Amino acid sequence: MAPHGQFTPADHSKGDANTVGGYRAVHGRPAAFEGPDGYAYSVEVMAEASDDAEGAWGAYLLFVRWARIGAASPDSHLESEYLLHAPTEAAALERLGAMPLAEARRTLERLVGARHGGRAPARRWWDAMNADEDD
Repeated sequence: MAPHGQFTPADHSKGDANTVGGYRAVHGRPAAFEGPDGYAYSVEVMAEASDDAEGAWGAYLLFVRWARIGAASPDSHLESEYLLHAPTEAAALERLGAMPLAEARRTLERLVGARHGGRAPARRWWDAMNADEDD
């Protein structure tokens, strides 16, 4: 992976850039979205041991919310529920990594909406950066 801030060209031979895992492989960094709350979020595929009978490993999406414009630090995060189970950690990561980016975006929108009482706020970054933190 390239050092922070260094541009590296995309290598499309490494995967399908339209999937969560493929985007990371092709671009050397996680995919990012603007959330409906006006914040930027990056997405990572995670897996952890689970007691589920379907598989020993549960895989989920972790969305890191980044501080407002001008700050390059995370300030919060959202986690999906387990989206699938697999017998090994590698299998769980690979299978969930094949999720299309559009589906990951819908998951983010659902999680942001749940955080805001069941509805996703319709704000964009330029509105959000001018609002108070509690809006």
